[in-house]
Order: sequence, then C-alpha cells, then structure tokens
Amino acid sequence: MSAAEALRLKRAYLLPCVHHFYRDPPLIVAADDCELLDSTGRRYFDFFSGVTVVNAGHCNGEIVAAAGAQMGRLDHTTGIYLTEPVLRLAERLSQIAPGGLKRSFFCASGSEANEAALLLAAIHTGRGDFIAFSDSLHGRTKAAMSATGLAMWRCDPALLANFHFAPHGGEPGALDALEALVARVGPRRIAALIAEPVLGNGGIVIPPPDYWPAVRGLCDRHGILLIFDEVQTGMNRTGRWWACEHWNASPDILTTAKALGNGYPVAAVIATDRVGEGFTRPFASTFGGNPVAAAAALATIDFHVRHGLGQRSRERGAQLLQRLRELAAEVGLARPRGLGLMVAADVVGCGGEPDPQRLDGLLEALKDRGFLCGKTGRNRNVLTLMPPLTLSAGQIERFGVALREAHAAARDE
Repeated sequence: MSAAEALRLKRAYLLPCVHHFYRDPPLIVAADDCELLDSTGRRYFDFFSGVTVVNAGHCNGEIVAAAGAQMGRLDHTTGIYLTEPVLRLAERLSQIAPGGLKRSFFCASGSEANEAALLLAAIHTGRGDFIAFSDSLHGRTKAAMSATGLAMWRCDPALLANFHFAPHGGEPGALDALEALVARVGPRRIAALIAEPVLGNGGIVIPPPDYWPAVRGLCDRHGILLIFDEVQTGMNRTGRWWACEHWNASPDILTTAKALGNGYPVAAVIATDRVGEGFTRPFASTFGGNPVAAAAALATIDFHVRHGLGQRSRERGAQLLQRLRELAAEVGLARPRGLGLMVAADVVGCGGEPDPQRLDGLLEALKDRGFLCGKTGRNRNVLTLMPPLTLSAGQIERFGVALREAHAAARDE
C-alpha cells in the first residue's frame, strides 16, 4: 500500500476526529529499536516513541519473545479465572511502585486506568468532587476527559460538573491558588486530586522542588487522596521508575499504561492497602490482565532493569537537553527543559509569542531529514522530544545536525 492509498482509506473509513501530523505523512510499515521504516523504504529516527510508549525500543526482541511464548500457551482469558502472568505482574509492580502502593487493578489503556482510579477514590472517601489542573490530559473517557484541563481535548459537550481546576504547578502562585480552591469547594466534598507529576501534553512543565511535597501535605491535612497519573511519565521516562520519585512525594493511587507494555495494551491502577482493600464490589475490564500483555509487561520491566534504562534516560536526557540548549538561540527555541528523556523547548516568534505554525514547519523539515518528533502545549508550540531510552549518543548528535538543517529549511520556505 502506498501512503496515498492509505490516506484515501483513512478519509473514507475512519472518523474525521483521527488526525495525523505532517502535510505529507509517511506510511509506517516496520520498526526496529529507535527507527521506523515507511512504505518507500525510508528510515526515520522516532523521537516521540508513540507518545512515550516504546521506552524499551520498537519490536524489542526480548519482549516480543516473551509475548510470543505466552501467546502460544494461552492468549486470552478474563479476570474471573486465575492466571500466573497477571499475578506475577501485580507482585512485580508492588516491588517497583513508590511508597506503600501494593494492590493493582489491570485494564487496557491510560484513560481506563484513570477512570478506575477516580472511581476508587470516590468509593474510598465517600465524596464526589475532584481537583484537577489546567493544561492536563487524563484521557478520553467521561470522567478522565472531565478531569482534563487542555481545551483541545475536552471535546465532550456535556462534561461532568464535579471537577474543579487549579493552575498547574508551573504557574506563579499555584500553591496559593490550590489552597483557595480547596477552601472554596470545601475539603469534605473532595475525594481526590489527580495530576501528572510532569505535564505531558500540556507542554512538559516541571514543577519547582517544593511543589509536590506541599501538595502531598495539603491532601493529608484535608483527607484528600492524591492520584498521580504516570501514564506518560512512568517507566523511567524521566530517569526514575516514576516521576514522583524526583520529589519524594508518593501518591495514594498511581496509574500507569503506555510504556508498561512497551506497545502491548496494558494499564494498571496501583493503590495502597488502605485505599484498595475496600473496593469489594464486582468490577472488571475484559482485557485487563490479558496474559500476553502481562507477559510483555513483565519482560519490559526485566529489560529496564537488565539494561539500566533509568540510568540511560538520565545520561542521554542530559546530553539531549545540553544539545538543545546549545542550539536554542540559533534555531529560535525558548526555555529548553527536561527531566530524563522527557525534553522540550518552546517555538516562539520574534516577540516571544507562541508560534505553532513555525513549529509545524520545523516538524515537517525534521521529518524530511529522518526525525519524527512531537508537539505539545496549550498553544501547540512546544517541540517535544521523547525518544526510546535505548537511543545512542550518536543518534542525539545526528538529531542536532538535523535540527539545525531543518530550521534553515523551514525558515527559507
């Protein structure tokens, strides 16, 4: 199939809500570690990892082998039966989870995990309201979308009214605004506060060092549960298993997906004993704890440990951020920032205003030079770099060359 035929089929048979990057999008047909292959045989370095999914690299042989072996034995059953992979995965997650998180519930996506986490918080507290943050993204299901602060992703015209929004942790006066919101809503009405430790689609916003410990303290004072959505930030993306570990602030509930299965659909809600043990009414997810996905997740965790992906994320992330800082003025980028291999910079105009059109041109030019990168932010003007944690130092240097060339090409268009 050609890219033109793929576009024809997309326009004919997919809902038009499914968008894609690029004026001339490639048709991806194969992948290997940090590289993608299109239908013409052209190779690209994937500097977005399917939005931080393949942290351990595309088509990872060790993970594929574990999933394939499980597929040959038992490819599906539901949670009403006992299977070993899902139980081993729950045990393993309790060993790497922060704080006292111990009990897991498995499902198939981050949206589903966040939906379940909000439900668990409401059941545990007996309360019905929630605090969320501006510029956040928590999913596409009803409650998860209602908890989402980014306007472009709040496409449901009838969102739930029991979600209240505070400025995110990178905004000036964020803590004072959060305290005021809790007082205004009434702490006895609030079941939980849900947040991304580092804003992902909101533009890679990293709060100051004192922010999450202060939020943890606020929640404790008022009996409000803290939910960390680590769907994007988990699995060593920021250089540690979980981004919240950078602040030594453990949640009552944590959600994870995306990189947990390295491309296999698996997600989890992990809660403390205190919060989790009261959820006794029947609840299930048809594909939650699928044995193949669970086997892939176990192999993914083992791969991270054996190959030191947390350390690699810190080292390569520091290198990539340094390269971005060196090139920022030359290529018109502002505020380079990052945590591990979650790296970004703003694309702005001459007056410092967000310039999403220039970013689109830059992404197109980077694609033409063999690099697929991301865009995030409230104004969709944030160049976002989240490559597989397996990438090499040489690939980062090649990206620096491509970025300089892409800037010159986009400027001359």
